[in-house]
Amino acid sequence: ASKVTVSLTRNLQLCLPNATDCCTEPLCVVETLQVLACRDSVVLAHLLIQAEIYANSSFAGNVSENATIIPNQVFQPLGSCPCDLTAGACDVRCCCDPECTPDLKQLFNGSCFTGVFGGDVNPPFDQLCSSQPREYTPYWFPFLCVQSSLNNTPFLGYFYHGFISTPRVPPFKIPSQTSPGKLFTGYGRGDPIMTEENEYFAIPQQSMVGQCVGNAPVAYLQDFDVKCLADLASYREGLPHDVRINSGTGDFIPQNVTYRTITDMGKFITERESLQTTEVLCQNVTFAEHYTFIWEDRNIERINVTVFLGRLCDGEILTQRFTVKFLSLKSTNASELPENPGYQVGKPVRAANVNASDTSGSLNVWQPAGRGLCTSATSTPVLFGLDSLSGCILEVGINEDCSLLRGSVTEKLNSLIQATHVGKRDTSDDSDPNDWVEIIRLDPFNFDTNVSTGNLKGICPDIPANLNIRIIFSNVGAVQGIPQQEILAVQISYSTIVWQFQCGLSCENSTNFLPITASVQFIQVPAQPPAPMTRFQMNYTEFDCNRNDVCWPQLFYPLTRFYTGEPYSQCLAKGLSLAFLLLIASILSNPWFSKIWDTCSV
Repeated sequence: ASKVTVSLTRNLQLCLPNATDCCTEPLCVVETLQVLACRDSVVLAHLLIQAEIYANSSFAGNVSENATIIPNQVFQPLGSCPCDLTAGACDVRCCCDPECTPDLKQLFNGSCFTGVFGGDVNPPFDQLCSSQPREYTPYWFPFLCVQSSLNNTPFLGYFYHGFISTPRVPPFKIPSQTSPGKLFTGYGRGDPIMTEENEYFAIPQQSMVGQCVGNAPVAYLQDFDVKCLADLASYREGLPHDVRINSGTGDFIPQNVTYRTITDMGKFITERESLQTTEVLCQNVTFAEHYTFIWEDRNIERINVTVFLGRLCDGEILTQRFTVKFLSLKSTNASELPENPGYQVGKPVRAANVNASDTSGSLNVWQPAGRGLCTSATSTPVLFGLDSLSGCILEVGINEDCSLLRGSVTEKLNSLIQATHVGKRDTSDDSDPNDWVEIIRLDPFNFDTNVSTGNLKGICPDIPANLNIRIIFSNVGAVQGIPQQEILAVQISYSTIVWQFQCGLSCENSTNFLPITASVQFIQVPAQPPAPMTRFQMNYTEFDCNRNDVCWPQLFYPLTRFYTGEPYSQCLAKGLSLAFLLLIASILSNPWFSKIWDTCSV
């Protein structure tokens, strides 16, 4: 380590040359020091030290209100010295900084910034005749080079075109309508419903990760039914019911709210913790909210809200339910939109069971609760267009019989499919067999066949632990711009696994968990099968425009009626001119033309 002592033998200089014009005493002084590290008269490193000393006083003079004039960047660079980053002070190694005095520049004169950042804002471009020749200069460069001053450079305006960009509106806000008379033009399918304060009408909904989001906007003509878990500590009140809704035409309609009290709380309280204290804190909270929107065309006519209230105590887990249903004003059935007979995304898939006295069937998936055990799990209907994966846990012992285990798992999975047919449309007629498709079942395992695993306990092969539901649908048309979707086929299959008992140090008198799942997959296919490929398309792939960059069959595409880039008359005129030039070129290049020319010249 080395110790360097520096002593100054001259007075400090001011930060600016005219810094004392406003004040009796200098407010700022600056000193710059350069330290060199040398070995055998060779500079190995250098260090610049610059200190600015400000007086501890307040400014009492007049402040200049002159605004900085920004030049037009199309004709003049915005900054002639980009490295000048500090106002009123010299930037080290910035030789174009006007605040740097000649004495300061001598300290870093050999280390100045180069290029555009160092002040060379108009560098010579390659097309300039006075620029230095490159390694490879074409022979025609002196003929086509540009004679121009550096002030007229192609770099001017390259990053700026002179346009003023308006700020983008945040996604959680929409611009207020300013046109008088009519503030809104109506809702479209999927548009967020707005309130009187021009904000989203929000109801708690389920996110992609399964958690409930309290500020999720309600979309027009999209029903949903969600359940959210909450306790007394995390409970939050939702949007107040006195908020008025934008009907779609600029009018604001209130909510018709009906309050009811929950009598059977067992449907909502899913878990109760044991409390040690005798006094339990309780509070009246909302257990469920059911919203019914009465709509017509693109407008909302009425809003009916039913709120169920109950008492939630500390230590209890509440399952809140929020439903939104859109009903047409012309509809007489509370569950149907007759304007579109096809399925809508989020609607339950209709099912029927022709083998039972009651033909109404069900197509469900798991909805676990509490610990996720199959004994306490409930089911929820399969919603059209929404792929899902759910499951529950089955408790199994080490001495479990494999045949009984297969039968138990299959019985649990089959309890979800209480149907033999599925409706093609949401309005399928129960008396018309053509409106229903039969469910194709692929049996998981032949229980008559005995699969032996030897004397090993706790290992069972071919356990049908996964239920796969595949629904094939297609778009068969549209009603008022809304796609009409129809189910074409439904297949149910099982995926088997090899279950093995997992235990720690001791396996006696212990149980293990076997997860069983049910997945739903919607597959969209074209309404009509595509035309098969011809033998020519299969053998001669070089003429296929979809596989090659060069498409010879479309060589004369600009001359056809399908080309709309230019008027057809112009395309025809250009095509005939090109054909005429090709004809002249072919005639002049023919050998017999030179003989005729020589004969005529003689």
